[in-house]
Amino acid sequence: MMNMVLQRHLAYVINTNSLSTLSKKVSLVLAFLLVVGCSHIQYPEVTASYETAPVVTSGDAADDAAIWVNQSNPSQSMVLGTDKKSGVYSYDLAGVTMGYTELGKINNIDLRTQQGQTYIFGSNRTTQTVDLWIYKEEEIAKSVANMDFKLSEDRSYQGQSAINIYGICAGFDKELGLIAFVTEDEGPRVEVWQYMGNSLQLIHTFDNGGESEGCIYDDENRRLLISEEEVNGVLRAYNVSAELDFSNPVVIDSRQGHIGGDPEGVTLYKTSDSDGYIILSSQGDSKFNLYERNSPFKYIGSFRVGDKTFVDETVIDGVSITDGIAAVNVNLNQDFRKGLLVVQDNDNFDEDDKYNQNFKFVSFDKVLKLIPMMNP
Repeated sequence: MMNMVLQRHLAYVINTNSLSTLSKKVSLVLAFLLVVGCSHIQYPEVTASYETAPVVTSGDAADDAAIWVNQSNPSQSMVLGTDKKSGVYSYDLAGVTMGYTELGKINNIDLRTQQGQTYIFGSNRTTQTVDLWIYKEEEIAKSVANMDFKLSEDRSYQGQSAINIYGICAGFDKELGLIAFVTEDEGPRVEVWQYMGNSLQLIHTFDNGGESEGCIYDDENRRLLISEEEVNGVLRAYNVSAELDFSNPVVIDSRQGHIGGDPEGVTLYKTSDSDGYIILSSQGDSKFNLYERNSPFKYIGSFRVGDKTFVDETVIDGVSITDGIAAVNVNLNQDFRKGLLVVQDNDNFDEDDKYNQNFKFVSFDKVLKLIPMMNP
């Protein structure tokens, strides 16, 4: 059966009146080939429990997400999501918008919480800066409880990057402290930033081999994961130490393996301090790959996010061509007892009508139940 997301995409292409007759025919052929190429392999599916409203900007705009966990009251946690052309949203666990701040082109976002402080990093493509917000946990918790949290227009710190800034991921390292890795658009460089002593400093730059965006830092295992898109299409792992030697990465997967098109968002689902799963957005075939968290990073299988129809016949559409993703393994509430997976949706449909991009919220319990069905 044709993938439902691609069916809607095909219908949208056919019904676009602004195209010339020739363009319509060409688009129809391309869409048909896309459907054939992406649907010949059947992957198990999960459905989203909630979705956010469309972001304010049209086109390729929604991008990356980060999950803030309220340690004292997990049911009042929140999700931050970027409109990479204009700013950052905050959502409750049902995808309801709490706040939005125009901050410029914040492409990616990530955060860490330690000793009562939350550190939120954003890659700002308007100013080519690493933006850092610092909040007290209790301050965020109070705002989330009142459904009015939004990022301040005033950053706590900004660091001027030397590259065409793109993606970002944060971590707490046992030797380096609070760090952030910043990837380069249309280039191979990755910057390493450190916040220490009330100062945000660039401490190292290395070459990841090609254009990269998505990354995640595994704090406990001291491991950096970076997805390289464009030319090579690989997911790499780097062991991190105070020496900052990034000369011996391990390739976890590539287009010659289980990645379709570009690898994009990458995140972790931790089952213990050291074990768990790597989740990767395989953008070209609209699926999500699971790997073991530790070497040799065995590929477990892939799944897709399909349509969900409710009793009242409303539908949360399936997910396609995903950019950023985020996951946590925390019992948040009755909907997310084994954690939450947030994924960006490129083609956000309501039946045959296409809207601005948004984010979908998936119960990770559904993903865990699929693992026995996955075949490497």
